[in-house]
Amino acid sequence: MPAKVRYGVIGCGMMGQEHLRNIALLPDTEVTVIFEPDTGMAQAAAEFAPGAVFVDSVDALLDIEALDCILIASPNHCHIPQMEEIGRKRPLPLLVEKPLFTDPKELAALDAFKASYPAPVWVAMEYRYMPPIAALIEQAEETTGGIKMLTIREHRFPFLDKVGAWNRFNRYSGGTFVEKCCHFFDLMRLIMKCEPVRVMASAGQDANHKEERYDGEQPDILDNGYVIVDFENGARAMLELCMFAEGSRYQEEVSAVGPAGKIEALVPGPGRFWPKDLGEAPVPQLIVSPRHPKGPRQIDIPVDPAILDAGDHNGSTFYQHQGFVAVVRGEKQLPEVSLEDGRRAVEMGLAAQQSARTGQVVVLKTPAVSSVAC
Repeated sequence: MPAKVRYGVIGCGMMGQEHLRNIALLPDTEVTVIFEPDTGMAQAAAEFAPGAVFVDSVDALLDIEALDCILIASPNHCHIPQMEEIGRKRPLPLLVEKPLFTDPKELAALDAFKASYPAPVWVAMEYRYMPPIAALIEQAEETTGGIKMLTIREHRFPFLDKVGAWNRFNRYSGGTFVEKCCHFFDLMRLIMKCEPVRVMASAGQDANHKEERYDGEQPDILDNGYVIVDFENGARAMLELCMFAEGSRYQEEVSAVGPAGKIEALVPGPGRFWPKDLGEAPVPQLIVSPRHPKGPRQIDIPVDPAILDAGDHNGSTFYQHQGFVAVVRGEKQLPEVSLEDGRRAVEMGLAAQQSARTGQVVVLKTPAVSSVAC
């Protein structure tokens, strides 16, 4: 068990810097080496990890002896090749940002990696760890008497600017339902405790990025849509995404309903985007609404301000790293978000992309050995 967990970090753009800020809040952890090819992002990252050495490749990062684990927070399409390179040279515990992959052609490589990689791999699904959503997950079964309907609504700001505008194009991001929404498909499987069987989607690009051009090319990413998912046990879930609704009081709203009642989680967006003239930003809430006797209970779930200020995900990145560090130290045997979880979330996102494009229902193949039990 290492006295101090030493991270190597691959990719320090906007999300990578959020990881750096949260790692700095954890006791007995440090970032020792960073690979970030963009000069501006590297300079910004140095402010959050002043003791880190900067290198010019993944290969050079792996040469640094003082490493206990690696975080991959590079652009989506880089994840699989970088995982393979690490596996060939120095397979350390990995925390890999979502989405795990972007193209069905990468599935064979992912399967080979999974079969051969000897160290634990945790897929970064931050939304599981947002305190109000974590509370909903814990209480949903008892409150609802068995979930029959699950609705996830995200009304938020447009895609932010990223290095090289990689998040403006499906070929790099996997598409909006993969890049942005694999979080929500992961939540669906986790909350339902069941596998999806059918995906139906309707979506479009109606407001954002239409006037932008990169090397003469217009972005092709979706900015709004609906996705309906049927599960093996007959329950169903719906995602409602709108990326031109940053005026909303809450950014994420999750609602689970069953024969005994309803439970809701309300999550505000990043505090840095909340207008100062409106006073304090909204507090995350959990609402429990039993059918008998009626009487909704509204419960505030505040987040420690220091943790809240360290990122844009309601403190979840910090709690995720707490769990990952426990795995690295050997205090937990298995990652809470597995490679199979990461794979299934992307497969659901790809199915939603296909359904939105073709107008057809997409039938999913249920894994022979499910990681969740209906």
